[in-house]
Amino acid sequence: MKIHTTIIICLLLFTANLSSFAQIGQVEKANAKYDKYDYIDAREIYLKVVEGGYKSAEIYRKLGDTYYFNSEYSGAAKWYYDLIKEFPDNATTTDYFRAAQCLKSINQLDEAELLMKVYKSKGGKAKSVNLYKNIADTLFERGVEDKLFEIEKVPVNTDYSDFGPAFYGDKIVYASSGNASKPLENNSADLSGWDDQPFLDLYEATLDSELNLVNPRPVNGDINSPYHESTAVFTKDGNTVYFTRNNYINGKKGRDREHVVRLKIYKATKNGNGWGNIKELPFNSDNYSVGHPALSPKEDRLYFSSDMPGGYGMSDIWFVKILGSDIYSEPVNIGEVINTPARETFPFISNEDYLYFASDGHAGLGGLDIFATKLEKYYGHNAILTFGEPINSSKDDFGFIIKEGRIGFFTSNRDGDQGSKSDDIYQIWERCEIAVQGPITEETTGNLIPGAEVTLLDGNNNVIKTMIVGDDAVFNFVLDCNEQYIIRARKEGYDPKEEVLETPKNPKTIEMPITLDMPMRLSPSDPCPPNDLGCRLTLQPIYFDFDKSNIRPDAEIELAKILAALKEYPQLKIHIESHTDSRGNDAYNLKLSERRAKSTLQWFLDKGINKDRLTAKGYGESQLINGCSNGVECTEEEHQLNRRSMFIIKE
Repeated sequence: MKIHTTIIICLLLFTANLSSFAQIGQVEKANAKYDKYDYIDAREIYLKVVEGGYKSAEIYRKLGDTYYFNSEYSGAAKWYYDLIKEFPDNATTTDYFRAAQCLKSINQLDEAELLMKVYKSKGGKAKSVNLYKNIADTLFERGVEDKLFEIEKVPVNTDYSDFGPAFYGDKIVYASSGNASKPLENNSADLSGWDDQPFLDLYEATLDSELNLVNPRPVNGDINSPYHESTAVFTKDGNTVYFTRNNYINGKKGRDREHVVRLKIYKATKNGNGWGNIKELPFNSDNYSVGHPALSPKEDRLYFSSDMPGGYGMSDIWFVKILGSDIYSEPVNIGEVINTPARETFPFISNEDYLYFASDGHAGLGGLDIFATKLEKYYGHNAILTFGEPINSSKDDFGFIIKEGRIGFFTSNRDGDQGSKSDDIYQIWERCEIAVQGPITEETTGNLIPGAEVTLLDGNNNVIKTMIVGDDAVFNFVLDCNEQYIIRARKEGYDPKEEVLETPKNPKTIEMPITLDMPMRLSPSDPCPPNDLGCRLTLQPIYFDFDKSNIRPDAEIELAKILAALKEYPQLKIHIESHTDSRGNDAYNLKLSERRAKSTLQWFLDKGINKDRLTAKGYGESQLINGCSNGVECTEEEHQLNRRSMFIIKE
């Protein structure tokens, strides 16, 4: 039986051994002409050429391709690497890229990195995916269940407690004791519940263009006192802030009956570049704590956590209506569905009216967990939703804030064993998905190519997914952010095509359409006449010196391909055709082409090929392949297309 093995080079060729060639006569007469010429194995021919001592960048590249597109990366690495070493002036950026990829695939990482640097230095780069779907565009609009999140610690965390982030324009304001310079009052009841850490201050850090927190510094003005300050919330105009502080104002601190300095909410207004005019809110008390303020989107309600009388547990979520400047309603408990006998604290209201809060009274993963519910008019709310991992953990997770469509932050002590001293602030965003899709089309006509195979590979050439496109010829893949991919398309009868993609490294900042239209174009891989051996072996042009017919060294490399085929397949017979361009006398060109045809035939005879397997003929300028006939002005490149030698497989 005839063995068909797909080889991917510039042509789609098939392999067969000598016995299969001998069986061609059994094929039906109608198919004999086509099938008879499909047995040539280009890889084997090129290997024979190299074994015969003939080398060129083109041969090495073609050999590399035959291995590369069949995922035989060890073999591909050899030929691409030899090409770069022996023919550096002929190596393309694609050669460097594929050599690096192949070396990486066989764990030659250092050399792969060096070649990738050369690739980039020569202008090589992946296609940048600029249009993509950022899932954070719709963050939490359909709830918080069954979502995939990514988190990372922010760089402003310290070795001490850092928690309670709040949005403030292009900044984040948060509480930290890591850089505090206030003296620690040892054995003081003022430190009760704070794990004997340095006193907390409010800090601000700027969100840079990639939403990283940079340049932390204490907030300016009179907010920070000798005692603790923490969680804050700012009005949209940036001129008013509500914040949490120990019971301390105007240089005096207050205590409850047990001499504990409780928490209170204070208000400050913008004063130039700082904050001043500190006021205590009227529903505070020396006898219970009120803290962790949060504003509704309309800024007509102030939510907070308190252990004031009338609650359901250790601390509850409450709110007051803001009726005017420094005018507030009586506190209202948000209700026993949200509040439990345990702790509910750290409320936050998003622009979409979601209430996020921390609780250890609702079923969670352990410690304080983060929960959410959509608020409705007149005190109502929808079902309470929770987060799974990685947002909630077995330890304390709280202080969640979010701007839908952008990014969120929360606090957790999951990475430490020192209680609140281990509190750190984390960034959060839903996993970014890059949706890549596009049609597979024919290069010359633009026609769709149904049935093409499209493969997605990672940066190490590992196959992630393969699909066969349907009648619409459209492929689609979902990619991760900040990764490199290769998309490879192929179909029998076409050259393979691949695109290298680099997805955005920080999609949290951009809101873009969901898809990237990336059409891939495939070229028919068999434009050759079925009996044109030179075309099938992708011979480079065989040049002769002006008015000469001797075989030049560069032409010998191409003729060596035909020689290898003649030696590999003893029954193969070929006819050598030599053509000229139209310049010069017609009769002279005919004689010149005859001399070149015979010179080429003699080269094969000198290499030991039997004369009965070869014929040769010169055609002068009688078979031009373009319009560059006598008197027509053409470029040198156009004339060169006619100065060709053809090697025709004989019946």
